[in-house]
Amino acid sequence: MTLPATMRYIDLPSFGAPDVMTAATGPLPSVRPGEILVRVEAAGINRPDVQQRKGAYPPPKDASPILGLEIAGEVVALGEGVSTFKIGDKVCALANGGGYAEYCAVPAGQALFWPKGYDAVKAAALPETFFTVWANLFQMAGLTEGESVLIHGGSSGIGTTAIQLAKAFGATVYATAGSREKCEACEKLGAKRGIDYRKEDFAEVIKAETGGKGVDAVLDMIGADYLEKNLSILAKDGCLSIIAFLGGNVAEKVNLTPIMVKRLTVTGSTMRPRTADEKQAIRDDLLAEVWPLLEKGEVAPVIHAVLPFAEVAEAHRLMEESNHIGKIILTI
Repeated sequence: MTLPATMRYIDLPSFGAPDVMTAATGPLPSVRPGEILVRVEAAGINRPDVQQRKGAYPPPKDASPILGLEIAGEVVALGEGVSTFKIGDKVCALANGGGYAEYCAVPAGQALFWPKGYDAVKAAALPETFFTVWANLFQMAGLTEGESVLIHGGSSGIGTTAIQLAKAFGATVYATAGSREKCEACEKLGAKRGIDYRKEDFAEVIKAETGGKGVDAVLDMIGADYLEKNLSILAKDGCLSIIAFLGGNVAEKVNLTPIMVKRLTVTGSTMRPRTADEKQAIRDDLLAEVWPLLEKGEVAPVIHAVLPFAEVAEAHRLMEESNHIGKIILTI
């Protein structure tokens, strides 16, 4: 396959508002051993992209400085030692950077074949959210059948994924969201109760719903503002898993007694700094446990909007307005 010498990509010449992003032309990324080169057909928009655009989430030293952490497209080149994929395969992948471009190099261990029946848009909506939810809710928090979970931000890409996976694996799901419409969307996806955090006290609702027992796990993207309430609603031996700090990362004068009295676990992680081996282990779990659910239609990505490459600034504005339900995707 003859590849072009240059590609279009979204450049970030300075940090700031969405309009700082501009279309540019540059060389294709080099393909290192263990990597594949993908001709990108669609790319997902994620909050880490927004944070990187603002200068608050720098890429790792060995990663592309181009925005974009999840892609879907066609394999067009193989790095040394790659045998799991071949030229022409349709894949989606968790990228370490570089997704807002016509071509993106990704570690082969972070790529997955499109689920049967999927196109580029649906496939691009999978990697970042499914990797994050699987790692934090199932691997780290250990959510299992018969347990209960509260998912904050239930209408987000992460939230819609977490609700469906938790429900599919036999958990009772509760979710917070910022409007009645969003709460109803959460309930349609499998939440027993959507909680409008603007009008309801989620801690009081959870205590009432569970007869005072609380939930076994909380998946939280708010951080400091919710810490004390999250601890208060966890059941004995429960786990709080924190994946973002939309409500701040410094909590003051928080009552930590529930951690000792109820033997709670507080954990959290970010995906980007994980090693290639750690990400591949998550990928392997997803292929074995989740891809069959996607192919049966028991779980599916929720897509709010699909925009062309040139409208990346509008895509970021949509993300920051937080009125969306599900994923925002760019087509390239």
